[in-house]
Amino acid sequence: MRSRRPWLRRVSVTAVSATALVALAAPAEATPSAAAPTTAIAALPATAPALAADVDYDTWQRDCRAVMDQALPYVQQRIADARPGEKQAIVLDIDNTALETDFGFSFPQPANEPVLEVARYAEERGVDLFFVTARPGIIYAPTEWNLDHAGYESSGLYVRSFVDLFRNVAEYKTAQRVAIERKGYTIIANIGNSATDLSGGHAERTFKLPDYDGRLS
Repeated sequence: MRSRRPWLRRVSVTAVSATALVALAAPAEATPSAAAPTTAIAALPATAPALAADVDYDTWQRDCRAVMDQALPYVQQRIADARPGEKQAIVLDIDNTALETDFGFSFPQPANEPVLEVARYAEERGVDLFFVTARPGIIYAPTEWNLDHAGYESSGLYVRSFVDLFRNVAEYKTAQRVAIERKGYTIIANIGNSATDLSGGHAERTFKLPDYDGRLS
């Protein structure tokens, strides 16, 4: 594990990150439709902290690992139960899901280790990884490079076009999962840290990482 500075790193609302471009360009996210299909969501225990301002890096990592410790046994079993000829995929959000974004100032942004461990387990066994992000297309190239540098082997990166910037984020992300399914994939898991990452169906299971009442992007 990478060495960490000895003092606590807190979430900063003034942090400069790749997602700042998204925040400037994106409209407010609408509440997901109540008509959206219901999926099982593995989330944090009820005792998890509620305020990101009081959460340090180690706490965030511990909370992420609590979720991914639920995801890994499911992924292991689902891979073992793959149907003949089935093309399995996992869809991941990027900011504060696949990559660390709101803790510290760095580029390339490092992988979120608990997520990377599960992703690597899956891809080593033939599962394709797709990344669906609200980041705008203008930062497609550095995002793709960052994912590769962090250790992910991406089978596809979906970013928002100019038109998508004016589209409901949850609807946009659902549409990308539909597009992945149309390529013949079964999405066995969808992993993100926001409701807009996970609503809308088109995934067998969803796993929600902490966002501390929306304080993490």
